[in-house]
Amino acid sequence: MTVSSPDLGPVPVLTGLGDIADRFDMILCDVWGVLHDGVRAHPGASDALIRFRARPGGGRPRRVVLVSNAPRPWKGVQTILDGYGVPRAAYDAILTSGDLTRSLLAETPGARIHHLGPERDATIFHELDIRLVDAQAAETVVCTGLFDDTRETAEDYRPILEEWRARDVPMICANPDLVVERAGLLIPCAGLIAEAYAALGGRVTYAGKPYRPVYAAALEIAGGLDGLAAPEPERVLAIGDALRTDIAGARAFGLPNLLVARGIHAEELGVSMEHATLGDVAAWFAAQSVRPDAIIERLVW
Repeated sequence: MTVSSPDLGPVPVLTGLGDIADRFDMILCDVWGVLHDGVRAHPGASDALIRFRARPGGGRPRRVVLVSNAPRPWKGVQTILDGYGVPRAAYDAILTSGDLTRSLLAETPGARIHHLGPERDATIFHELDIRLVDAQAAETVVCTGLFDDTRETAEDYRPILEEWRARDVPMICANPDLVVERAGLLIPCAGLIAEAYAALGGRVTYAGKPYRPVYAAALEIAGGLDGLAAPEPERVLAIGDALRTDIAGARAFGLPNLLVARGIHAEELGVSMEHATLGDVAAWFAAQSVRPDAIIERLVW
């Protein structure tokens, strides 16, 4: 099955990862929206990655690196995945926006940093040579999210953003996502605050998808697992549920990509209800600024 429009041509609709698995040596897989929905794991997704890793490779092992825009170090994401029941056999390594943020902060030892975000994200600063300060004393702001993502919006932060802009304080966005899906609801993320700051003229550095450094780092990690060079981009499949980050970033880096429909775009694609199936979404694709190489309802084998 395919969906198509006169402008874009066909977009294959896969029944399972097994349809294309042998074309790839490596998968870069999104986490939230693909492996879990913020409440529970998607068992079929983990099974698909386990099956991929078990297939004989063409001269190198097949590897899976989870690439997450989570604003915490990879060990914190692994703990969450363990709690949801995602088996460690489904992946070889994890790279997070939190890891990239920590690398950026390590470049300026002793800097005065203000943390804009909930206390649960404070592990991002663990054992770094920085000074955590209040908003008025900040040399740099690290935004990990909204304090209360159940009721706040980026507009609630406008006064402090305007104050930082007046002082030309740079911001590191430790989660470029605008929203994530949590049990069927869309929850705002740090990317919304960073977007609002950039709209005011503020300087923002984004740590994570869709920006090139995260893909370069992920491929380097994959090569390092086996003491090999990074795999060729055409042999790397990027899987995610967000056009703006997962798909746009993969396309810009030259990676084949697969969109999971049951994620943040589920409502737009008509699969937000459990019994719904993916139908003709050509008109939706035609209205987007980027499209995937293929689409799948859920990540399954």
